[in-house]
Amino acid sequence: MLTAIEMIDLPVIQPETAAPARPRKPDWLRVKLPVGEEYAAVRRLVDEHKLHTICESGNCPNMGECWGAGTATFMILGNICTRSCSFCAVATGRPTEYDLDEPRRVAEAIKLMKVKHAVLTSVNRDELKDRGASVWRETVVLTKQLSPETTIETLIPDVKANWDALDVMISGGQEVISHNVETVGSLYRLVRPQARYDRSLEQIRRTKAAGHRTKSGIMLGLGEKPDELYQAMDDLVANGLDILTLGQYLQPTKRHLDVAEFITPDQFAHYKEEGLRRGLKYVESGPLVRSSYHAERHVNVPI
Repeated sequence: MLTAIEMIDLPVIQPETAAPARPRKPDWLRVKLPVGEEYAAVRRLVDEHKLHTICESGNCPNMGECWGAGTATFMILGNICTRSCSFCAVATGRPTEYDLDEPRRVAEAIKLMKVKHAVLTSVNRDELKDRGASVWRETVVLTKQLSPETTIETLIPDVKANWDALDVMISGGQEVISHNVETVGSLYRLVRPQARYDRSLEQIRRTKAAGHRTKSGIMLGLGEKPDELYQAMDDLVANGLDILTLGQYLQPTKRHLDVAEFITPDQFAHYKEEGLRRGLKYVESGPLVRSSYHAERHVNVPI
């Protein structure tokens, strides 16, 4: 799950040529392996219905806790992404899967699991004219039909300014609509080379203008400065954001971006207070926080 930073013996290197030492992972980032009957039951359902979850594909450190409670975040539209973000563990390539029966399978699995709050997300499907919008909407609609008491959050990727597709994606009746900016503006070229900071802000602004509860997430420890994070908070508030999640970036493999810094729990607590002071209605902030962590609480945030 979490990538360990291994210490190995190296020959002595002159200081001027030595590579900078990687920061050691602190104790507060250690989590228990997923175990228990509830986790096993969810595991069987996910395998039986051939469902993709971002819990697995994204190496989420909270998978044991969330699945142990009988919940999961479902990833629709396959598990191959057309983007190559330098932080993400999801496979990159040319997608081959486009399953029109997927909305039914996801909705039925959510009903079988008796999920009270479901989070839906997807890979980027830039090759599709509608970015997969029809599958997005049908998944929400069918879930609501089969499980009318279930609340839903949709974590929608960058639609690349296809605002017609966005309108379809957000029209299914979900309670929370999320789009992660992921990092501060100055790091976009490094972290999200195929995305644009201003375009993500516009996506949030258009979602809010349509009358929805809006949410976004930022990873910390990629090299951002506090003032840059504060500016991002201000930008998000100015574009109508209600809910923000802040969590520690963890390097999924050695091929991905290194961790520049491990943010302390006290720093996360400070950033939460700062976000609320700047006008955000709800801030979920902590080293192991991910987009869907405690997502059921966000349904009650006033619009």
